[in-house]
Amino acid sequence: MTEYPRLKYSMQAVRKAGDRLAKPMQFGQDTTAGQYVDTMRIFSIANSWRDSHFLPMRSVRFSVGHHMRALRLKGDMASRPKRMASIRRKLRESTTYLDTMNDIGGCRAIMPDIKSVRMLLASMRDKFPHEIHCREFNYIDEPKPDGYRSHHIVFQYRPRAADTEAFEGRRIELQVRTTLQHSWAAAVEAVGLFRRQDLKHGKGEQDWLRLFQLMSAEFAHVEQCPVRVDVPDHDDRVRELRDISRRVGATSILGDIQNLTLHSANIVKRTENFRHYLIQYDKNHDITVEPSRTIMLGARKLEDIENKIEIRGIDVNAVLVEVDTVGKLVQMYPNYCGDVSLFARNLKSICAGRRLSNTV
Repeated sequence: MTEYPRLKYSMQAVRKAGDRLAKPMQFGQDTTAGQYVDTMRIFSIANSWRDSHFLPMRSVRFSVGHHMRALRLKGDMASRPKRMASIRRKLRESTTYLDTMNDIGGCRAIMPDIKSVRMLLASMRDKFPHEIHCREFNYIDEPKPDGYRSHHIVFQYRPRAADTEAFEGRRIELQVRTTLQHSWAAAVEAVGLFRRQDLKHGKGEQDWLRLFQLMSAEFAHVEQCPVRVDVPDHDDRVRELRDISRRVGATSILGDIQNLTLHSANIVKRTENFRHYLIQYDKNHDITVEPSRTIMLGARKLEDIENKIEIRGIDVNAVLVEVDTVGKLVQMYPNYCGDVSLFARNLKSICAGRRLSNTV
């Protein structure tokens, strides 16, 4: 069996590390050697806990892929661990603890249409090797106020062999969404990264937040899914979208972001074909893709760059992802690679009164 990281610390140590991560951590000239060592131990515990989700994450991903093949459904799968910056934000802004967080390990299934989404979900509820934890989060039929739409299920890992019992109970979040829904979520993050605004969490220019809210409603309308009652009807939405798009120069900005895709696509073409990749996106919008032969090596690379982010304050976003082939990187993680082509094309179509497309 492929070697996967195991938790090196007690669960009590994990809970305490999470309590510390939720608080500010200062590094500077006044930091003593003892404080530095203590802080590095906190990050080491947190990383060990996160790394211990890799095997359950792959197991969930492969199980979902099995259902897709059995149903003869088209779609793509990818997975990644939660970024340390996102873990710390969630610990600060919610009542969850590090050891009870549901989405430290995440899988994503991108389906071509809403029918495929619902078929896959029904199949997994009927028979799946891992237990559904608590309840499902149906953000497709009940979209979030900002317009986010996707279906989330949290699974608890069930070991099927004695040598995997150490991973029992790890929680893995699966997100199932359509291509249109994925293009929306990716565009929110891509515009946020490009304009250095946390649009994903509702922080940034109100015009952009409103544009995404209205676009989500248009996508829901096309997919014959519920539209939130607090957004205007179709004709009023289109008029408002046209006005906002002109006001913020959305087409031009999305075009600038799209230019990154050409650069990132060239990087991907030159990258070796492995399963694990460390993607970095810096403040100058430069993208680097570094392959890893094993998940263990990838985890160490991620830990190293995140330590530099936390300690040295370097301004970069880093994520470790697993995909079937290198060619799927841009498609599955367009937010980091600047691929907003489908969203931009559909924004133009809506403003021009044309039909939408769900093909990248």
